[in-house]
Amino acid sequence: MSETFVLVTGAWHGGWAWRPVANELRAAGHEVHTPTLAGLGADDDPRGVTLTDCADSLVAYVESAGLNDITLVGHSWGGYVLTGAAPRLAARIRRLVFWSAFVPNDGESLIDACPPHYGEMFHALAAAPGNDTVTLPLEVWQQAFMQDADEETQRIVHSLLVPQPLGTFTEKPDTSAFTALDLPTAYVLSTEDLSLPGEWAWGNRFPQRLKNPLIVQTPGSHEGCFTRPAELADAFVRVCAAR
Repeated sequence: MSETFVLVTGAWHGGWAWRPVANELRAAGHEVHTPTLAGLGADDDPRGVTLTDCADSLVAYVESAGLNDITLVGHSWGGYVLTGAAPRLAARIRRLVFWSAFVPNDGESLIDACPPHYGEMFHALAAAPGNDTVTLPLEVWQQAFMQDADEETQRIVHSLLVPQPLGTFTEKPDTSAFTALDLPTAYVLSTEDLSLPGEWAWGNRFPQRLKNPLIVQTPGSHEGCFTRPAELADAFVRVCAAR
């Protein structure tokens, strides 16, 4: 059965990052949309962009495209965007899928949900250029986000990342409308994901915040959209087949 996927990226990425996965899904007969959120386009000015702005841009994309019966997928920070946008798009959503993604508690910013050293790093990086944006250091990308790729690939993909508006990490969401939703949910876990270590790991905290989620594991790192796109696409399709 053909599905309509809307794939939402994590921080520092635009819709381009989903291309390998989108190619796999389209080859299997599915419709795929990969919006770039507010402030994350290559030519966007990220200064002052908030989490609400990003959720608004996702809602506007889905509504302007006239999409219905969608499988809405969020990666990493994109889980915050799903949480903000899903209540407004509920009538258009078939299911929600969180892939190694944050599921925020009410009033919990991304920095609140990260290990303290990440929060300290993000604030320091945003202060350095003086424009309240965060550029992910190459060494963090290589060691914790995309460790299952060769160095050349790591450097090429890292060069495409864009500065992330700090406001998208510090805004404290109101999740009451999201919590009240009654939509099928799934949580996809990449088994070699090192981006949140130890007790902070994705599977230790976030699936439990969803209502009766289907949990699916898939191989790869936090950036499996580049390193294991066929397996990740298969995981999304398996979610659809099960729900």
